[in-house]
Amino acid sequence: MSRTSPHQHLPTGQLSRRGLLRTTGGLTAAVALGAASAATTAVVAAPSADAAPATFTHPGMLHNAGDINRAKVRVAAGNDPWLSGWKRLTANSHSQSTWTNRATATIVRGGDGQNYPVLYNDIAAAYQNALRWRIGGTEDNARCAATILNAWSRTLRTVTGNADRFLAAGIYGWQFANACELMRGYSGFDLAAAREMLVRVFYPLNNQFLNDHNGACITNYWSNWDLCNMASVMAIGILTDNAAKYDQAVNYFKNGAGNGAIRRAVPFLYSGVEGYDLGQWQESGRDQGHTMMAIGQMGALCEMAWNQGDDLYSYDGRRFMKAAQYVAKYNLGNNVPYTTYNWGSGQNCAPQSQTVISAASRGQVRPVWAMLHYHYNRRVNLDDKYISQMCFSVAPEGGGGDYGTTSGGFDQLGFGTLMYAK
Repeated sequence: MSRTSPHQHLPTGQLSRRGLLRTTGGLTAAVALGAASAATTAVVAAPSADAAPATFTHPGMLHNAGDINRAKVRVAAGNDPWLSGWKRLTANSHSQSTWTNRATATIVRGGDGQNYPVLYNDIAAAYQNALRWRIGGTEDNARCAATILNAWSRTLRTVTGNADRFLAAGIYGWQFANACELMRGYSGFDLAAAREMLVRVFYPLNNQFLNDHNGACITNYWSNWDLCNMASVMAIGILTDNAAKYDQAVNYFKNGAGNGAIRRAVPFLYSGVEGYDLGQWQESGRDQGHTMMAIGQMGALCEMAWNQGDDLYSYDGRRFMKAAQYVAKYNLGNNVPYTTYNWGSGQNCAPQSQTVISAASRGQVRPVWAMLHYHYNRRVNLDDKYISQMCFSVAPEGGGGDYGTTSGGFDQLGFGTLMYAK
């Protein structure tokens, strides 16, 4: 689907979601919070000189102007669950304005000389400080976030390592772009340098992986590898107002050859299981930690697309929702059906199979559920029983630094309770 085409044919005079977003400058997602709220929204939503509102909505990645305004108003009023989410944010060491960046010219993930934790820690700090500025209005946090992003934009030259370099390019590409999107319009932030670096360093690796898969069999790499690179391509497209990159990610989601495409990420569907439709995730026979990681990566992709007027959440009969329900149900301790998953591995597509769902890391806590619950249940009023239970069992969500020091604790930016509660 082209960025210039609507979701579907609509009655004469009726706008598509994208049309509404363009018409209102991206404020259709804002919740009506009264006159004071409306006044705040008008300030937050003012477009910057770098925005292209006729095509892309800004801010328009994980958070739109309505999300930011709602959190700002609710936190100021002392309302829960937003206040609890805010306290989780301000308690995190990464959100402190005293954070010192460790910008490095070469980042290595996989093999000798690994140093990539410096990047994911600094991205978490930039994002969290940006949130504190957007919601709390504190200049020190804005200055800190801008300093981190500027340093990396002007310093980073290469992301390398073994095959894991593609994971680094994917995960940290979309996360870095999201932190930049929050800082858009701040006078101390060098948006041009960030755009140039992301296009020069991250996008070529994202594009290479999606087109070549490191020379391996197309089914060799798990869904999360595709998904993080798809999310990076989309985020870079939005940040740089590049329709071709944005379309590349959307089209891969719908029709891609690898396991990140929706029908390959969710290969089997089950109708009416105890009253709910479920979808088996591609990594469910591997382990639950990576499965939830992948759910979070697809969620980020869908949320960014939603804020640009594209409803991937509902694509193909809400296939993603069925998968999220399946994963949540199993990780809550319930039984789910499982169909043997067969695939080809390595360069020669050597046959592999998984005959049972994996209990490894079952019940692991990752901050991926609030985004999904508040979309499916609150935005579009669907019964999301298992997603909802998982969401509230881990609320309020934290972010990088709250779920351990290794990379798995930084695969999502987090703070969904604060930013998505409705």
